[in-house]
Amino acid sequence: MRNGADYSVYINTANEFDGSDAGASPDEAVSWGKIRLTAHPVKVFCEATTVFPIIVAQTFAKYYYEHKEEFDKEEQKKN
Repeated sequence: MRNGADYSVYINTANEFDGSDAGASPDEAVSWGKIRLTAHPVKVFCEATTVFPIIVAQTFAKYYYEHKEEFDKEEQKKN
């Protein structure tokens, strides 16, 4: 990740006002070089154990449906 990440998703329950690292805004991560200036950061205020599985599932589902034809061809070769 030289020069920072292109995307970032912050999942936490901390608010920016309390000064904690968890409450830091994506702008601070840009200033530290952790994410790029041109990145697309998202900050989600919620309990991580609730929302993280949903985000991961959506990521896999999106990949699956974008490559569904390839998966179907591989499945047909097996049968």
